[in-house]
Amino acid sequence: MTTFRLNGREVTVKAPDDAPLLWAIRDEIGLTGTKFGCGIGQCGACTVHIGGEAVRSCITPVGAVAGQAVTTIEGLDPKGQHPLQVAWIDAQAPQCGYCQSGQIMQAAALLKATPHPTDAEIEATMTGNLCRCMAYIRIKKAIKAASAKGVAA
Repeated sequence: MTTFRLNGREVTVKAPDDAPLLWAIRDEIGLTGTKFGCGIGQCGACTVHIGGEAVRSCITPVGAVAGQAVTTIEGLDPKGQHPLQVAWIDAQAPQCGYCQSGQIMQAAALLKATPHPTDAEIEATMTGNLCRCMAYIRIKKAIKAASAKGVAA
């Protein structure tokens, strides 16, 4: 059993220490905003924050988060009103929406580290988050809009 803080509350999961964090979050805890994409940490659909850093939950063992703070898309803002989420809607970034929680979590980590990123910094940070719908221009527009509002996620 592993205990950690998830979206501000302490949780204990029964999953084996080597089980992917993604499955503990989705199957055991029941939060389904974090998506399964590739299972090898290459697409970014499963991105969460651990200690404020963006990580791929599909390749992070549950045992590695013992005692740590984990934030999912549901924990970014309980009402879905985080400035990045609002900017995402305003920019009409989502198309199919599948990758969006991972995209937003990666963007939130970027804005925390770099509150006013350049286009090159946005592109370099977001390059590991894949979007089958090719909404990259709208995603960048949303990140820039949230950044312009002084959002340090």
